[in-house]
Amino acid sequence: MSFTVIVPARMASSRLPNKPLADIGGKPMVVRVAEQAQKSAAARVVVATDHPDIAAACAVHGVDAVMTREDHPSGTDRLAEAVARLGLPADAIVVNVQGDEPLLEPALIDRLAALMAACDAPMATLVHPIHSAAEFFNPNVVKVVLDDDGFARYFSRAPIPYARDAFAASREALPEGLPAWRHIGVYAYRAGFLPAYTALAVAPTERFEALEQLRVLWHGHKIAVATLDAAPPAGVDTPEDLERVRALFAAN
Repeated sequence: MSFTVIVPARMASSRLPNKPLADIGGKPMVVRVAEQAQKSAAARVVVATDHPDIAAACAVHGVDAVMTREDHPSGTDRLAEAVARLGLPADAIVVNVQGDEPLLEPALIDRLAALMAACDAPMATLVHPIHSAAEFFNPNVVKVVLDDDGFARYFSRAPIPYARDAFAASREALPEGLPAWRHIGVYAYRAGFLPAYTALAVAPTERFEALEQLRVLWHGHKIAVATLDAAPPAGVDTPEDLERVRALFAAN
C-alpha cells in the first residue's frame, strides 16, 4: 500500500497568528507536523501552503512543500490543488493531516490509509467513543452516527443519537450502550475524488452545521470510518494549546 500525506498550512489564523511558523522546540510547528507524518508508512509527505515564508521554513528543514492559491475556501480545496500540482493519479490514496497536529500518532495515519485501501468509499476518517455527558452535549464536539458496515451516516454538533427516555430522566450521564462517537478531523481520500468534491454544491446541512464533510454525504458518497479506543493527543488551536505542546516537546 502506497500513500501520500499532504499537510495544508495557511498563514492566516484568527486565534493564533502565524500559527504554522510558531516555534516548538526550535522548529516551526508545520515542520514538526511533517516530521511526525514522516514516521508513518507514507511514500511522501508534502506541505501545501499559501505563503512563501511557510515554504521557505519547510525548505530549511528538508520538508517538501508546494505553493497553492491564497483564496481557497477550505483546506479540502487546497488539498485538491496540491494533488493536481503533484500529478497524483486518480486512484492514489491521500491522507490529509492538519498543520496544527504536531502530536498526531503516525500509526493513526497508517490505519486511515489502510482503511482507504480496503474499502470502496472515496473518503475515510476517524472517531473515538464519547464517555461523558458534558462532551456529548457540547456543540463544539462533532458527533457521528455510524451504520452497521462502519460508514458515517451523519455528522452533527447536536447530541446524536439522542437517548429520548434516558435523557428525559437525566442528562447528567450517558446511558449504557449508547453508540456515541466523536469525530477526529483527519481524512483520507482517493485523489480523483478531490476535484469532484470541490465541484459539489454546498449542502444545506453543511451550511447550518458548519461541517464540510456533510457535503459528501448529502451528494450520496460514502465516508468510511475507523474507530479508535481513545482520543488522540489534541492539536494546537489556541495560545494555551501551543504552550502545552511546547512543554511536551521540552520534556522529551
